[in-house]
Formats: sequence, C-alpha cells, structure tokens
Amino acid sequence: MKTGLITSDTSENHDTGPGHPEQIARVSVIVENFKKLNNKNLIWKKPSKVSDDILLTTHENNYLNLVKSSFPKKGFSSLDGDTIISPGSKDATFDAVGSIIAAIDGVEKKEFKNAFCGVRPPGHHSSQNKAAGFCILNSVSIGANYLLKKYKYKKVAIIDFDVHHGNGTQDIFYENENVLFISTHQYPYYPGTGSEQERGKFNNIFNIPLPAGISSEEYLNVFEHVLKKLEEFRPEFILISAGFDAHEDDPLAQFNLKTEDYFTITKRVLETSKKFCGGKVVSILEGGYDLNALRDSTKRHVDALLEFN
Repeated sequence: MKTGLITSDTSENHDTGPGHPEQIARVSVIVENFKKLNNKNLIWKKPSKVSDDILLTTHENNYLNLVKSSFPKKGFSSLDGDTIISPGSKDATFDAVGSIIAAIDGVEKKEFKNAFCGVRPPGHHSSQNKAAGFCILNSVSIGANYLLKKYKYKKVAIIDFDVHHGNGTQDIFYENENVLFISTHQYPYYPGTGSEQERGKFNNIFNIPLPAGISSEEYLNVFEHVLKKLEEFRPEFILISAGFDAHEDDPLAQFNLKTEDYFTITKRVLETSKKFCGGKVVSILEGGYDLNALRDSTKRHVDALLEFN
C-alpha cells in the first residue's frame, strides 16, 4: 500500500497580500520538495468537488452563503482581521475541503493506506459560523462529519498538534460524543482557548495546554497522554490537524520542536492506531510559517506515513 498526497493547484492562487505569514509559498515549497524527491510510493491526487450537503454538516447555511459572496473580483478583502482573501481564494478554500474528502475516499477505497493533504488555507480556527486566524472553512471537521455520515463510523478522533489551539474544531464537536478532539498547544496564547477545563459534553475534548519554551523531550513525554486517550477512545479513523508551527524556527510561536520530532509524533500515532483502526489516518496542513522548517517537517511527517505502509 502507498500514501496519498493530495495537493491543489488552486492553493497557490490564494493570495493574502505582501507580508502575510499565511503565504502562497507555504504550499509551493512543500509541493516542489515532494516533486523533487519523486517517491514512487506517493500517490498524487487532486481534491474532489464538494457539495453543499457535505459543507452543511459542519457550517451554518448563512455563513456558507456569506463566504461564497465574500470573495472579491479584484484586490483584497477580509473575513476577519487576520483572514485576508483575494479572487483566487474561493477555489483554494473549497479545494482545501475537497482534499480531505478525496483523501478519506482514497483510504476507504484502498487506493492508499493513509494520506497527507498539502493545501491551504488552513481550517481549525473556523467555527460553524465564523472565519478566524487565517481559516475560512474547517476542513478537518468537515472530514470528520463526512466519516460519520457517509461511512457510518461511530468513533472518529482528531489530533491537533498545531501550536495554536483548534478552537473552531472544538466548538464544532463540543457536544458530539462520536468525535474525540485532542489538542496540544501553547497556552496562554492565540486564540486564548484550550484550557484543561474545556472537556466537552461527553468528556470528548482533551486539551493539553503547554508553556512557551517547551523542549522536544518535554513535548514528546507529554504526547504519551495523547496516545493514552486514543487507546481509551479506540477510534475507527484518525484525522490529524497537522500544524508545523511548534517548530523551533517558527516565527509565530515559542515552542522548540525539531524537524525530526514530526516523524516521531506521526510514527507514534500510527503505531497506536494499529490496535483499533489499522492505520486509517488522514492529515491536513494547518499552520507552519518558516518555509524551510515547514518543507523539512512535512517531509518527515510523510516519511512516517510511508514507513507505516
């Protein structure tokens, strides 16, 4: 079996303007690196087209209509103070969602064992009815609801190792016993949520807030709690909000993870997943704003996915 790599040409049309950290090059450096490596075990795939029915499992109709009508014909607009959009942002936004759908379908049809979606904009700060923090539609949440609805799964886990708390994902699943949301993140920090007291209606939210300056060794020790929670929940499918901004070189946060840690984190999740879901894992790019660190860390993340095959 192989690993799926879902990319979208339209990711590079989502122009956020000069100086914005969530820039076009974030995806182009990843895609160019994987092209150069030319690994025969990677199955390249484009996003699926996504119907409103799929989007409405997660986002409110009024919000979806607002998003569709917000993209400017020229220049720039904004959905919130951080979330800048341009004419090319529309296709990129819907293709980002389509990437996780294509990845899930590919795993379910046994086209590949697992998958990474190297697309943008990110999604985990977007809630049912609000854009935030560079995020417009919450792709990982739409993917989880797709697994519940189309494939009739009863237990889906989302692991979010982005350095910022996935507040949108937490909001969406706060009262859903079928979805376990686990987040490790710098705290207190943007967006201000993610305390240990936020547990969800069914104890299905598991936040691990961590201090600025945490080392690789400290983080990897803490990550054992993530794996223990997974083992307790025993999900049938795992989705990963794969943010790489906990890297020591990232300009937007103060964690000290190394490139190699992303291989270790991913490998541990996959090894644990053998016990209950046979390695059914799909990840999607969230944050990561130092281009070299992002390029190298995504490679090591995908290396672990490939090795598991």
